[in-house]
Amino acid sequence: MSINILCVGDLVGKAGRSVLAETLPGLIKEHDIELVVCNGENAAGGSGITPRIFDKLLKYGVDVVTLGDHCFRRSEILPTLNSADRLIRPANLPKSSPGKGWTVAMTKSGRHKVGVVSLLGQMNMGNSDSPWTAADEALDKLSQEASIRIVDFHAEATSEKIAMGWHCNGRASIVFGTHTHVPTADASVLNKGTAFISDLGMTGPYDSILGRRKDRVLKFLTASLPQRFEMAVADTRMYALLVAVEPDSGMARSAELLCLRGKSVETPYDSDDKSPNKFKKNRQIGK
Repeated sequence: MSINILCVGDLVGKAGRSVLAETLPGLIKEHDIELVVCNGENAAGGSGITPRIFDKLLKYGVDVVTLGDHCFRRSEILPTLNSADRLIRPANLPKSSPGKGWTVAMTKSGRHKVGVVSLLGQMNMGNSDSPWTAADEALDKLSQEASIRIVDFHAEATSEKIAMGWHCNGRASIVFGTHTHVPTADASVLNKGTAFISDLGMTGPYDSILGRRKDRVLKFLTASLPQRFEMAVADTRMYALLVAVEPDSGMARSAELLCLRGKSVETPYDSDDKSPNKFKKNRQIGK
């Protein structure tokens, strides 16, 4: 017997939250999904997450929310990072950072424990500690509590993500990449039973450039004129990896990348995002 686990790609802004709320409950029911992991580091206005949004993601059916390089973008999330069991930041940030890098969650049926760890890449991603050492430490500790173990590797370089898949092969049930917002075509089960994909892609507005309005980004790129990269609203999609895992061994048996389309949103922000005027005025693409 196997159970189904769903891993959802970078949730981007109001449009991403909208398509998740629209499609996830039905998907959970259709596939009898036991656990949902979602990267939520771009959930609030395209950068960071707030306590209110985190609570709403749980109500939509998400069981564990992972973060990445924008994990501390919204200061109001810091107390929640310290108190919540189902919200984790990258494990290879300094030990003194708020929050924790891995957690153990029960499946929806209450029959199985699942360990989830978040990691941050090093290539073109800043000065985090070694993700390889952090992966070894987390998987070693989680193996004592849960046979099913999931890794979200939030990284820029495809080569680094593929390397992490092989590094965790046979020790993790699932290794999925996030951050680049573009779904890759390499979903597979590695030879020792680890389901892997380089990047899940974005859950958000695809009539955009990585979730931002095309005209704003193009004006910046083509004319070097400062722009506020406002969130886009159209062609909303949820990308997610559906994995069948054997609970006893923790090994994956199948991995399939899903794409579900939702309705476009009328406005790029709502009260959950707070005012976009509070965003950094000099923000540029990728920052």
